[in-house]
Amino acid sequence: VAPTAADKPLFTDVYSPAEFAAHRAAVMSRIGDGVAIVTGANDRPDYEKFKQNKQFFYLCGVEVPRSILLIDGRAKASTLFLPPHSNLEGSEGPLLGPDEEARKITGVEKVAERSTFDAVVKALAAEGRTISVPFRQESIGAVATDRVRSFERASQEDPWDGRASKEAVFRDKVKAIATRSEVMDLDPILDRLRLVKTPGEIAAIREATRLASLGILEGMKSAKPGMYEYEVEAVADYIFKRHNGMGIGYFALVATGTNAAWPHYHAAQSKLADGDLVLFDYAPEFKYYTSDVTRMFPANGTFSPRQRELYGVYVKLYQALMTSIGPGPAADRLKVAHQKMTKVLETFTFADPKVKEAATAFVARYASARNSYGHWVGLEVHDVSGGQFDGVYKPGMAFSIEPALTIRDERVYIRLEDVILITDTGYENLSGGLPMEFDEIE
Repeated sequence: VAPTAADKPLFTDVYSPAEFAAHRAAVMSRIGDGVAIVTGANDRPDYEKFKQNKQFFYLCGVEVPRSILLIDGRAKASTLFLPPHSNLEGSEGPLLGPDEEARKITGVEKVAERSTFDAVVKALAAEGRTISVPFRQESIGAVATDRVRSFERASQEDPWDGRASKEAVFRDKVKAIATRSEVMDLDPILDRLRLVKTPGEIAAIREATRLASLGILEGMKSAKPGMYEYEVEAVADYIFKRHNGMGIGYFALVATGTNAAWPHYHAAQSKLADGDLVLFDYAPEFKYYTSDVTRMFPANGTFSPRQRELYGVYVKLYQALMTSIGPGPAADRLKVAHQKMTKVLETFTFADPKVKEAATAFVARYASARNSYGHWVGLEVHDVSGGQFDGVYKPGMAFSIEPALTIRDERVYIRLEDVILITDTGYENLSGGLPMEFDEIE
C-alpha cells in the first residue's frame, strides 16, 4: 500500500501558509523589481532526520531537500522548485513533489521541477535584474549565527580545508550566469524581518519556552548530591522528546559549583556535591524555533546563608532589570533599570563585603546605555539581527535577559535567564512560571 499524506505530514503546522506568504510579501516589498533566491538544505549523508535551513524555512516552511525558492518582486509572486519524487519515499514516507498538490498545500503561487531552475536564471540574466541571495552560510538545527560565521571563516582560512559554503558556491554560479545582474546580500533583509516575530512565531517560541521550563523544572526536582551533570541533562532530554521537541536548541549547560564560571560549560562530567549551586541552562528546538532559559538551585535542596545572600541580592537586581523592560528606546529603559538597581543596593543588607562588591560592580555595568538585556531568541538561540536593531524595542521582539553576578577570584557565578516578549504595553515573561524565589526552589 502506498504511503499517504495521513501517514506522514507533507507540510509543517508550525503556522499557516498565509503567515509564510506574509514573510515572502515582506521580502517583495524590499527588493523592488528584483528577485530573491534562497536554496534549501541538502539531503543528509547519514541517518539523522532532515532539517531545513532557517532562512528557507522562514519563507515557505517546505521540508524537502535541495528545494529552491524564488521570490519575484516585480510579479509579486513566488516559485518553488522541487526535485522529482524518488524511490526513497517508498521507504521513508512521502515528500512534496513538483505538482499541483504542493502548490495547494504550501500556498506558493507556482511550483516547478528543480531541473527548470537553470532556464529561469538564464532568463533573469537576460533581463539584467537584481538578484538577492543569502551570503551567510546556512543555519541548521542547534545553531547560532555567531557560530556559523566563525565556522565558515575558520574553514576558509584553514590551509588544509579551504572549503566554500554552499551559499558561496551558489552565489558564484549565479554571478557566472547572470553577468548583467547585480547580486546582492539577502541576509540583512531577512535578519531585519526576523527581529519582529509574527503571531505564529510567537506561539512556537512560547511552546519551546514552555518545554524548556518543564525540562529544567524536572531536572531541578531530580537533582541531588552524587548525581552527575549528564544525569540532570538526561531528565530534560526526556521531557523535550516526550513533548515532541525536534531536537535541542543548543547543548545543555549543566554546571555544578565552580563549573558555572565558564558561561558555556557543557562537558557534563562532574558530580553534584553537597553545598554546590547548580546552573541549568537548556532548551529544545520545537518546530524550528527555540528558547533560552536558565535557573540555579542548590544541589542539596537548601541554600546556605552565603548562597542566600548572593542569590538573594542577585534576584532583586534581576527583577529590577526585568521590570524596566517595555516598548520604546532601549537606552531609556536601561536608565530606569539602573535607577531601580541602585535603590536595591541602598536597601539590601550585606553581611559579606565581597558580595556587596560584586553586586555594586553588577549595577555599575548598567550605568552606560551601551549595555543590553541579552540576545534575540527565535529560529536560532542567538537569533539574528545583522546589526539591524535601531535601539527601539517594538511589540513582537523576543529576547533573553541573562545578566551574571560574579566573584572572579572564587569562581562564583550567579545567572538566571528568561525569555521576554515585548508587548504593546510592556512585556511578557514567557518563562515566568519557572521557580525563581528561595521558597519556590527549596
